[in-house]
Amino acid sequence: MLRAGIIGCTGIGREHAAGLSGLANVEVVAACDLNAAAAESLSEDMSDFWDDITAYTDHTSMLAEESLDVVTVATGDNAHATLVVDAAQAGVRGIFCEKPLATTIADADRMIAAVRDSGAILSVDHTRRWQPLWRRAHERVSREGAIGPVRCVIGALNGPRAMLFRNGTHLIDAICWFAGGSPDWVFAHLEDGYEEYDAYAGDGGHVPATEPAVSGYIHFDNAVRGFYTAGSKETASQFGLDIVGESGRLVIDDRAATLIRDGAEEHIEAPEWPITGIPAAAQEIVRLVAEGGEESSPGVEAHKAVKITMGFLESQQRGNARVDLR
Repeated sequence: MLRAGIIGCTGIGREHAAGLSGLANVEVVAACDLNAAAAESLSEDMSDFWDDITAYTDHTSMLAEESLDVVTVATGDNAHATLVVDAAQAGVRGIFCEKPLATTIADADRMIAAVRDSGAILSVDHTRRWQPLWRRAHERVSREGAIGPVRCVIGALNGPRAMLFRNGTHLIDAICWFAGGSPDWVFAHLEDGYEEYDAYAGDGGHVPATEPAVSGYIHFDNAVRGFYTAGSKETASQFGLDIVGESGRLVIDDRAATLIRDGAEEHIEAPEWPITGIPAAAQEIVRLVAEGGEESSPGVEAHKAVKITMGFLESQQRGNARVDLR
């Protein structure tokens, strides 16, 4: 039986716990939150599945006392790095971290170094990698070559919550996922009113105005062009990609995916999965620790999104100049 601990016991942290509750080979033995009442509440609410969850307010005590195999992290965005590094150094074998991976490149670097040095598995919640429609669409493009070599990926994120770090990371990751390769340079323009925004100043997603929407260009080392556009003033929410290949296009959002080739359209059918999204991601980290395999959303992929995000901010501060990410 694998031993798991949850850090961050409100909101999405509860979804992590719900996902783990569907497995017979893992026991959540610890819940940690800076708010003692939140940790105790999660422990009580999950008592039908695990009857001996210890509540903590200090993650270092939890890591020292519980001999954990798996840790999930669902705290504020800029707290992820220390928690992941400490978990890896404590011998935790599998870590599932909420997005964004980090809010600085330095933090992202030390997270990747920590799991590399310890041998831990790090998976990051870019949720669409666990959505069957998105997964099948990606297979059609990357494995089956349905539109030929990818040349351009255009991503759009609109609506009041089009925040760069909180939700923009999902779109940036999706662009990287379909583009392949690694981002090597970017340039960007932040929406009006954020001209001096040069570092993360978010509050974990509570107040959208703490983060800007951005329009930017991403060049990949395989010559794929990525276009990221986001607007917070639009009332109609949007999250989607238009992937342009040598011989066709794929247009996808959370509702539908359509292949367009030679003037004909083909609607991609999503396979039936018993569990999707965050619960599926939480279960995957347990399976990877128990059985091995490849992560759907590895930390090294999430690192790309951090580099791009910070590159966008730097570009704004340099007069919308090109910023080298290599």
